[in-house]
Amino acid sequence: MTGRNLDGPEVDALDLGAVFRALADEHRRSVMTQLATDRSDSERGCNSFDLPISKQTQTHHFRVLREAGLIDEIDYGNRKGIRLRRADIEKRFPGLLALLGAGPPADTTPR
Repeated sequence: MTGRNLDGPEVDALDLGAVFRALADEHRRSVMTQLATDRSDSERGCNSFDLPISKQTQTHHFRVLREAGLIDEIDYGNRKGIRLRRADIEKRFPGLLALLGAGPPADTTPR
């Protein structure tokens, strides 16, 4: 079944302040860490995240992450899929996923 992509900002419009505000919440950081550790970047369902919060609150958190440009949400009508925008994040904010403890280790070679 084909879904409709709920649009977030273009890669050049990603704002560091919005990203930091989105990552300020522990539940949203948890979602981002779970997505970042899955190097296949496969789509996941909203219910596949182990979040001890209501469905309405989850919906709010996913919207904040989408509006910050960190995830894509795909609306299938009766469910939504979530996918990390890894390439866009790495292009705009290199090393951000590594700071979350989920990306490849940073180069620590002295220069």
